[in-house]
Amino acid sequence: MVTPEIVKLVQDEAQARFLRYVAFDTRSDEESTSHPSTPGQLVLARLLEAELKQLQLRDVELSAGGFLYAVLPASDGSKGPPLTFCAHFDTSPSESGAGVEPIVRENYDGGPLKFPKNPELALTPEEEHELLMFCGDTLITASGDTLLGADDKAGIAEIMAALAAFVRFPGLPHPELRIVFTPDEEIGRGTDGIDLRRLGAFGYTMDGGLIGELEDECFNAHKAVLHFKGRNIHPGYAKGKMVNAAAIAARFIASLPEAESPEHTEKREGFFHMVELKGDENEARATLIIRDFEAQGNQRRIELLRRQVAAFEVRYPGLQVTPTITEQYRNMNEVLSKHPALVDKARRAMAAAGIEVIRKAIRGGTDGARLCFMGMPTPNLFAGGMRFHSKTEWIPVSALAKASETILHLCRLWAEEGE
Repeated sequence: MVTPEIVKLVQDEAQARFLRYVAFDTRSDEESTSHPSTPGQLVLARLLEAELKQLQLRDVELSAGGFLYAVLPASDGSKGPPLTFCAHFDTSPSESGAGVEPIVRENYDGGPLKFPKNPELALTPEEEHELLMFCGDTLITASGDTLLGADDKAGIAEIMAALAAFVRFPGLPHPELRIVFTPDEEIGRGTDGIDLRRLGAFGYTMDGGLIGELEDECFNAHKAVLHFKGRNIHPGYAKGKMVNAAAIAARFIASLPEAESPEHTEKREGFFHMVELKGDENEARATLIIRDFEAQGNQRRIELLRRQVAAFEVRYPGLQVTPTITEQYRNMNEVLSKHPALVDKARRAMAAAGIEVIRKAIRGGTDGARLCFMGMPTPNLFAGGMRFHSKTEWIPVSALAKASETILHLCRLWAEEGE
């Protein structure tokens, strides 16, 4: 039974751990060829390695590739198979994560949030309606010049808080728990080199947003890198001779349907999203991500890119465009639809914690999306943060606590019922 004493413990543990973990700069770097891609991730991993050992978990190991594994043996009488909880170290490279100074805002009054290190920055309930759900709660933000890092240090803190509760209260039922914290999820490498032998039969990522979110569907995802090779000539004598790779790359991106961009899509609509464009007259490179819930939607967009490449090479004689298109992950629902018990237990665990369940599809992806196709079905549960990857990122303390409490109830259901 999850008593008020246990609830208080996981709230205090989750908040304290979260505030400790966000101080580490763990931005990943897509340009890096190392794994993990940045040294800051290993610094946080070593701290967590020590904390897991302090909790006396077994088989604690930080691999050379930056994966941190640990095992909590099953409680007496557990019927469940080994279960994994997963979260990632890294934060998005799109915003600074250096020198994060969290602000703990007690008893939120429903007004705008101001940020001391960026006086022009504010977050209002008119812009973020969900703020009004947490009047009277304690909110945590950064100070205005960095992201906060709730994606996914909240998930790590919630898992660690639940583990602390299992150790402190050994009567709490749970199956064998095989924990893994991963590097480089934000740049699509979060499962590259993961040791599947160290994982459970089933898993859950703690990497969702708003409290109550339960996600068993995500985008199909591709990445497209377009290399443009042109020809430079002195601009004063360039007529009929110059093939300006950078200018043509910009026109190419502008030729894609504006209605199929993140700024104009929602719910189950897919998109093209340009994440980088750089170059000069001789060479340029455009990097896009392509997203849709249906594989056919992505295939249509890929075919459009290829048609545009052919058209631009005709339009600009001498231009060479080389597209490199790779699959990043697939819609996890292809796998999870065959394992309804995973989602049903999560739904009942949230209900036991007093949470209204929000079933939704992720307009993104998680490590779980890839783990599903590697043999471990893995839906995604809320971590509680909002406005990820931005300077206005925030999280209510109640969400940290409720996520940890959900883990406790979920483990009880697995221990008592098995598969």
